[in-house]
Amino acid sequence: MARFALLLKFTDKGIAAVKDSATRAGDFASLAAKAGAKVEAQYWLLGEYDGLIVLSAPTEETVTALALQLGNRGFVRTCLCRAFDEGEFRAVLGKV
Repeated sequence: MARFALLLKFTDKGIAAVKDSATRAGDFASLAAKAGAKVEAQYWLLGEYDGLIVLSAPTEETVTALALQLGNRGFVRTCLCRAFDEGEFRAVLGKV
C-alpha cells in the first residue's frame, strides 16, 4: 500500500465547529477503513495548516476519493501528497 499525507485547513464552517473536530477525525478513520485504507496518524497543527492525516491506501484513486469525500463535508480544505519512505525514495532516485 502507498502512503499519503493529507494536509488540512479549516474552512469557516470547520473553525466554527472546531470542538467537534476530534469526533469528525474518528469518523474519517472509520470511512477510510471501509474503503480499504488505514489512518496511521492524525495531528492537529498550528501554522499554515490546521491538520495532518497520514494514511496508507491500496491505490491513489482510493485516497483521492477519501480526500474528496472529506472536503465535500465542508469543514476542511485538503491538500493530498504522496509520501515516500526512504526505501521507496531510493528506488525513485535509482531511476534519476
